Amino acid sequence: MEPRDVRAAGAVVTRKGGRAQWEVLLVHRPKYDDWSFPKGKLDPGEHVVTAAVREVAEETGLDVRLGPALGRQRYLQSNGRWKTVDYWTARVLGSDDVSGYRPNAEIDAVEWVPWHDAERRLTYPYDRDTLAEARPLRRRTRALVVLRHGKARSRSAWRRDDRLRPLLRLGEVQSEHLVPLLAAFDVTVAHSSSSTRCVQTVTPYADVTGWPVKLHDVLSEEGAEVDGVVDLVDSLLECGESVVLCTHRPVLPTVLDALRVPDVRLEPGAMLVVHHRKRRVVASEVLTT
Repeated sequence: MEPRDVRAAGAVVTRKGGRAQWEVLLVHRPKYDDWSFPKGKLDPGEHVVTAAVREVAEETGLDVRLGPALGRQRYLQSNGRWKTVDYWTARVLGSDDVSGYRPNAEIDAVEWVPWHDAERRLTYPYDRDTLAEARPLRRRTRALVVLRHGKARSRSAWRRDDRLRPLLRLGEVQSEHLVPLLAAFDVTVAHSSSSTRCVQTVTPYADVTGWPVKLHDVLSEEGAEVDGVVDLVDSLLECGESVVLCTHRPVLPTVLDALRVPDVRLEPGAMLVVHHRKRRVVASEVLTT
């Protein structure tokens, strides 16, 4: 049997430095004597998004939030195994000062490097390709996460008001797994259908982070109507925060149409992360728990 690819994740972290010059965060690995982006292998069972944020923190000491995804790298390592690396653009949350970084055996230097210097500093051509891909996506975006509620009890087995139909245990597990994913995109408000299964899906995130949950009948199957959904989506694009909107499969096409993004099929517990800037959608990606 062919061995599986080694899976890793990381981020192209950028900032606007002195004289409005864009800079990118690079790390040096003494074992290989190379310059690259902060990245690392996934822990067993770890989501690739969570790994990207964790690896940046471990290698640089900086806490980041993710922006649009970049193309996946895949290359052959010196040991003969293929490696697949998922990257996102990212920005630092809080201080971006790396002057106090303490070198170690894995990473002995962390530097903010001017963009054009980074093109020369990067050791590998595939990293230079990733840097070029990140250039038009380096400006800050907000995320509007469109989330389908987790796996719920079947309609046929539920005899009460459908708005009260709860999640299955699998749906509860999905809602718990959503916590680090929503945090990775800096979600600070949850907007949910007032139906129980949607509220239960976003409650673990609110419980862990303390961010509020706002309930909307207009996002429920029973209360949805086009004008109300469009007005809500428009207000979320203008609110200046990254948010999650949790709703139901029959309501999703209206939400996506309001965002002017192509229709996608979301399984229970899956989400479409829509990155936007000044009301314009810059990129989107589907993620599963």
